[in-house]
Amino acid sequence: MPGPRRDRPAVLLLLGALLAADLYFHLWPRARRELGRVSPGSPGCPCPAPPAPRPPPPRAAPALRRLFAHPLYRAAPPGPAEPLLGAREALRYYRRKAARWNRRHKLYREELNLTSPAAPLPLRPEAGWLQFQLGIRRDGLYPRSSPAVSRLLRDLRELPTISADYSQDEKALLGACDCSQVVKPSGVHLKLVLRFQDFGKAMFKPMRQKRNEETPEDFFYFVDFQRHNAEIAAFHLDRILDFRRVPPTVGRLINVTKEILEVTKNEVLQSVFFVSPASNVCFFAKCPYMCKTEYAVCGNPHLLEGSLSAFLPSLNLAPRLSIPNPWIRSYSFDGKEEWEVNPLYCNTVREIYPYSNSNRLLNIVDMAIFDFLTGNMDRHHYEMFTKFGDEGFLLHLDNARGFGRHSHDEISILAPLSQCCVIKRSTLLRLQLLAEPEYQLSAVMRESLLQDPLAPVLTEPHLLALDRRLQLILAAVGKCIDTFGEATVVANDTAQPQSPAAHRAKLDT
Repeated sequence: MPGPRRDRPAVLLLLGALLAADLYFHLWPRARRELGRVSPGSPGCPCPAPPAPRPPPPRAAPALRRLFAHPLYRAAPPGPAEPLLGAREALRYYRRKAARWNRRHKLYREELNLTSPAAPLPLRPEAGWLQFQLGIRRDGLYPRSSPAVSRLLRDLRELPTISADYSQDEKALLGACDCSQVVKPSGVHLKLVLRFQDFGKAMFKPMRQKRNEETPEDFFYFVDFQRHNAEIAAFHLDRILDFRRVPPTVGRLINVTKEILEVTKNEVLQSVFFVSPASNVCFFAKCPYMCKTEYAVCGNPHLLEGSLSAFLPSLNLAPRLSIPNPWIRSYSFDGKEEWEVNPLYCNTVREIYPYSNSNRLLNIVDMAIFDFLTGNMDRHHYEMFTKFGDEGFLLHLDNARGFGRHSHDEISILAPLSQCCVIKRSTLLRLQLLAEPEYQLSAVMRESLLQDPLAPVLTEPHLLALDRRLQLILAAVGKCIDTFGEATVVANDTAQPQSPAAHRAKLDT
C-alpha cells in the first residue's frame, strides 16, 4: 500500500511543527517564569546581586529660608516698636475718603447717562493695603515676617482696577494740582496711579526697556530709562538687606485697555491712547515737552508688563519730609558738586544738623550701599516720616533707574561710605553674611525674585554683579578700618552683635 507511506514525511513534519509551537508558546514561557522566581544572588541564580539602593541625600533648605532664620534677622529692633498710624484715626479717615469716592463715582456715571447700578466701593479693615499701612513701625515699613505684606502682594497681582489717573508729578506740570515737590516727567518717564477693588492704590510703572538691554554708556543718569523690573528687584534686595524701607512692589501684566483706558475718568489720559500700526494699544505721557507717540508704551496687543508699588499712608495721616541728599549729583552736562571734587567733604556734612548728632548720617550710608548695589545714581532727595523725628529711617523710594548697567560699578555712589568711613554694625554683619557661600547674595536674590509673576526679573549678569559689588563695599569698609580703626568706623547699633561665622542655621527640609 504505497499511499500511506508517501504521506508519512508530511505527517512527521506536521507533528514536529506542533511540538515546536508547544515548546515555544507554552513550555518555554513557563520555564522562564519559574526561573524568575529565583532571586538574584541566591544559590539557584548565577547573576550577581544588585547593589542596595542608596538613600537620597537630604535636600538643603532654600537659601532665602536659611537667611531669614539667621539670628541677625531675628534680633529685636532697638527702641520701642512705635506705630506710625493710630488704627481708629486711619479707619475714620479712609472711610471718609471711600464715601467721597463713591459719591463722585455715582455723579460721574450719571453724567454719562449710565443707568446700570454700580455697587458702592467698600472699605474693609482687613484689606492688605490697610493692614500694611497700620503695620509701619519706627524700625521699618513692615515687620520681618508680615502676613499683611504677603496678602498685599497677592492683591496687587490679582485684584481688578477700578480707576486710573496720572500721578501728582504729571498733574503738577499740567496745572491740575499744587505740589511743592515734583519730579518732572518726560517722554521716557511715565507712571500712573491705579486704584483696586479693595480701595487700595499702587504706582504703576510700565516696561520701557527689555531685561537684556543695558543703558548706553553715553546716557546721563538723569535721562536714563525708568525700569519696572528695577522697582521689583529693589524691593526684594531691600528686604534681603533687612532695611525694609522700600514699599512692597510686585510685577503684573496689565491690560491697558480694560484696566486703564476703560476705568479712567481723566480726559487727558484718555486722549493719549492710540492704536499703533502693529495694532497694539499704546499711550504716552502728557506733558509740556518731549511727549510724542515715539515715546509711547504699547501693549501686546493689550497686555503690558509693569511694576506696582504699594502706596504709603496719605500725607494727611502721616506727613513726610523730602530732604535734599547731601551727596546730590549735578543735574547738568558739565557741572560737579563739591563732594565730587573735595575728598574731605564729609567733614563739612558732619558740622550740619542733623548729621552732627544723630543716626541720619549712618542711614545715608545705608542708602548709599543700597544704591551702589543696584547702580542707582539718581538719589537726589530722600524722604522721612515726620512723626519719627531725626532718628527715623529713610524711605528708599523711586528705584526705577537702578539695574541699568551690570558691566559697570559706579564707585562714586559709595562716596558717603568712603568719605565718612562709618557704617552700622548690623549693616556690616549682614553684608558679611551675604558674602558667605552659604548665603550668597546672588543666590538669595535669584530665589526671592522667582516669587514674582514676571520672573525672571533680572538677568544673570545683574545677579552676579551684586556679588561683585558686595565685595567692593566690604573692601571699602576694610580700608576705612585699616585707616581709622574698627571702634571709629563701626557704630554699634545693636545690643548683641555677633559674627555671621558664629552661627549656621540648621533647618529641617
